Amino acid sequence: MARAPKSGFEAPRGRRTRVLSRPAQPSRDRFGRFTEWIARAMGTPAFLLILTLFCVAWIVWNTAAPEGLRFDDAALGFTALTLMLSLQASYAAPLILLAQNRQDDRDRVQIEQDRQRAERNLADTEYLAREVVALRMALTDMQDEMISRDVLRQELKALLERLDDREQPGDGARSS
Repeated sequence: MARAPKSGFEAPRGRRTRVLSRPAQPSRDRFGRFTEWIARAMGTPAFLLILTLFCVAWIVWNTAAPEGLRFDDAALGFTALTLMLSLQASYAAPLILLAQNRQDDRDRVQIEQDRQRAERNLADTEYLAREVVALRMALTDMQDEMISRDVLRQELKALLERLDDREQPGDGARSS
């Protein structure tokens, strides 16, 4: 027998048969991830090597190429190269700071979660310690109330001796 699909409030959230279609929204965090990617890339040996090779190629081209093909004059101190490197640095610093701020925010959240976890662990540990102390106290009370085997044996022997003592005079009286 086929069941009718659950609808409305009969199904748990997220399991309803009707699916609401929402247009996909771009991530609000896309720029932050981009800045972190840039900061990570700028901190690699590969980036430094590529930047160095770019500068060397720029200088070699603008000193060794024919006069008509040069675009940055060596006599003026490679002004265009200097401007490009300054522009790269002026964008790199804020991007690195943005990435660092995001990392600080993540670290702050992680520290708060660690603190909460430590508080829960401390509370659990204190609870368990109280339970262990309560168990120890209960065992001590039970041991105080319990009679050891040796004491019980001695008491039983003493009772048997008293019973034997009672029976012996009674046996002599019957035989007389």
